[in-house]
Amino acid sequence: MTTTKAWHVNGFLALLLALASIVGSVVLFVNAGSETSGFPGAEPEVNGWFIVGGIVLILVFIVLLTSLTIVQPNQAKIITFFGRYKGTITESGLWLVIPFTGKTKVSLKVRNFNSQTLKVNDAEGNPIEIGCVVVFKVVDTAKAVFDVDNYSKFVEVQSETAIRHIAAHYAYDTFTDEQKPSLRGNADEVSQELTRELQTRLSLAGVQVLETRLTHLAYAPEIASAMLQRQQAIAIIAARQKIVEGAVTMVESALQQLKDNGIELDGERRAAMINNLMVTIVSDRAATPVINTGTMYG
Repeated sequence: MTTTKAWHVNGFLALLLALASIVGSVVLFVNAGSETSGFPGAEPEVNGWFIVGGIVLILVFIVLLTSLTIVQPNQAKIITFFGRYKGTITESGLWLVIPFTGKTKVSLKVRNFNSQTLKVNDAEGNPIEIGCVVVFKVVDTAKAVFDVDNYSKFVEVQSETAIRHIAAHYAYDTFTDEQKPSLRGNADEVSQELTRELQTRLSLAGVQVLETRLTHLAYAPEIASAMLQRQQAIAIIAARQKIVEGAVTMVESALQQLKDNGIELDGERRAAMINNLMVTIVSDRAATPVINTGTMYG
């Protein structure tokens, strides 16, 4: 089922004809019994032709009324005639269509769907909570009305299904140096993937997905504390690694400066100096200086 354009013409002329027909029928009914036979004191005679004309004008009025429909901006009217789809009207205004047709209203406005907070397992099997917002609009009214039972409910169910499917393909976060995409670190990529999958699912209902965004992302309460400790430990290790790398660079620079100044150290003194510098730089506590009044050898 695809959308086609329904036959329709300007309805204001039809509205004038409807008003004229109802006024004409009233005039005919009033004048139907006003004629006399021409004899003094004779009773008025009923003119059958006037009555028939009045009934015809009433029928015309009823037919014209059933043919009129009003279409609001960003709205469509689906026209059906005794169960057959005749087309869709998307232009706003007052229109005259086929008489005795059904007229189903469909909104063409951009709409938002906020999913519930869903509890799913990510790619590593960790339970997480995730939610998103879907921005969509109807672009094919025939599919939205005839191909699915309720397109709004269809969008809701398919959105939640797509969220679960996407979440299962990404880890919540990456804890290694591998540049793998994650839900937390690659939100834009995840949103684009979710949009593509949703568009594939919702094309059956004539719905266009304009945008999707994650609105909620967190570990499930039962593992949130443990995962927080894991993140803190990883952050500490990463910080320590940077400190050690900086300390090695500083020690190498110090030894090079001593060498440039003509100060040569033997292997034992060199090792002792490296040890002292590394402990001083890397330690998270203030260093306590020790004054050696003798020599290293006794």
